Amino acid sequence: MEKIKFIIIGLMGVIITSCKMNSGSEEKLPYLGRFEIVKNETNNTVDTLWHKVGDFSFVDQDSALVTPETFKDKIYVTDFFFTSCPDICPIMKTQMTRVYDKYLDNPEVLLLSHTIDPKHDSVAVLKEFAERLLVSSDKWKFVTGEKEEIYRVGQTHYMASVADEGSRGFVHSGRFFLIDKDKHVRGAYDGTNEEEVSILLRDIDRLLKEQGSNK
Repeated sequence: MEKIKFIIIGLMGVIITSCKMNSGSEEKLPYLGRFEIVKNETNNTVDTLWHKVGDFSFVDQDSALVTPETFKDKIYVTDFFFTSCPDICPIMKTQMTRVYDKYLDNPEVLLLSHTIDPKHDSVAVLKEFAERLLVSSDKWKFVTGEKEEIYRVGQTHYMASVADEGSRGFVHSGRFFLIDKDKHVRGAYDGTNEEEVSILLRDIDRLLKEQGSNK
């Protein structure tokens, strides 16, 4: 197959596409991020290959390894935070708890939060943080790892803004990212905004319906 072009799309002022499902049904959620337009010379068709979340390896609050295999056949919502964050993180965690509560009994939906301050946020600190939220590690993973790898994953896999500005502190996106069972990014939402998180909840239901939920 011949690759025609490669386009990068940012989440700020994002350009997205959506496609209709069967006639009479609602639109599928858009795909976000980079894509390739590929021409199949055999049957003269054109396909769009969307960006997928790549490989990663982190450790969660139970010292368990977390990789893409953890989310096989799962939809998940992910974000970036740090436990000592004084401003947007508490709001984000309050809103993410809404997602946790709604899908607590649905094994097809998981949550993944990456610390961007691994020097402070050890496994023990993340464990205590999760316990204060009264959440299960089976449903909501708080992960740490090598700082450079966390930032790389944030910037290249999810197109999230994450940075360490030294004495000025950490900078990170307040977005929640919705990832489908095929590792595509299907939505980005302001995790500090209650209305946008309500849209996320509806979009998770749409995605579960699209991808064959048994729930």
